[in-house]
Amino acid sequence: MPETMPQPSGALSASAALRVECSREGFARARSFTRDTLHVWSLDHRCDDTTLVITELAANAATHAAPGTAGTTGTPGAAEIRLGFLLDPTHLLVTVSDPDDHPPVYAPTGSALEEHGRGLCIVDALSEEWGWTPCPPAGKTVWARLSTCPPI
Repeated sequence: MPETMPQPSGALSASAALRVECSREGFARARSFTRDTLHVWSLDHRCDDTTLVITELAANAATHAAPGTAGTTGTPGAAEIRLGFLLDPTHLLVTVSDPDDHPPVYAPTGSALEEHGRGLCIVDALSEEWGWTPCPPAGKTVWARLSTCPPI
């Protein structure tokens, strides 16, 4: 798993970012923002996979970086995460930044029937590559790179 974010493969076409609270409303907002952004960028064909990747990365950030806030209903002062999208001519880079310094844990040996622990396996399956990078002075960004090419 690379520890540095890939650089855009060409000229940067567009970018978008959003801060969301670790709450049900925040995650719903993240999914809507993802779908709306991809629609504007004419990437509807990548919407389902990208929304699932963002959802998994955001859920991991809420579960591990902001324990106790996942699934809350907008608690004042709840932890926030930052979503980012960078578009170049051939790829979409999605990022989720959180305040925790610990690296993500990828455990591909778990059972498919387990309730937790499959998020990064899903991210790995849907993206060309993924990884994380520390964000000094504290926190990290977990990223995934998806192709913008339409399916064959």
